[in-house]
Amino acid sequence: MALFRRKPKLPADRRPALESDERIVAWATAAAGSVVVATNRGLWLPGLHRLGWHEIHKAVWSGRELVVTPAAVVGERPGYALVADQPILSTLLLEPREVPDQVRTRVTRSVAYTEHHPLPEGGGVRVVARRVSGVDGLTWTVRYDPGTPPDEAVVDELVAAAQATSTPD
Repeated sequence: MALFRRKPKLPADRRPALESDERIVAWATAAAGSVVVATNRGLWLPGLHRLGWHEIHKAVWSGRELVVTPAAVVGERPGYALVADQPILSTLLLEPREVPDQVRTRVTRSVAYTEHHPLPEGGGVRVVARRVSGVDGLTWTVRYDPGTPPDEAVVDELVAAAQATSTPD
């Protein structure tokens, strides 16, 4: 009976070094005997440190392959950080189990606000507020579209307006 079936347990020798408040929510067997581990704090890909859910700009599941585009902070402004896409990370999942579902759910749940804005001089920016595990409140980021010249004054105004509409009175 399916009711009494237990989920396979992650072998201890494959378990990443979790923080004290971090727990495994799903794991999958990947190529070459490695594993992908989803926790309440983020995603552990083979050979890498954990990517927090808020650090994943985009994740795509092809039915066999999990493709993740991480974003990293490249600058700081008052009230927000500038982020840019990092190299794409692709992992073949031999037994995906619940990992693709958990990735989609948790990345989506981390986003509290997102809006794309065209800029007067061309190009645009995406203003995003995300929930970060272990951090109170929202963390604000801005990602310029490729080839968009920086326009700090306009972007500062866009972020301030978004923060004002997203903060309860």
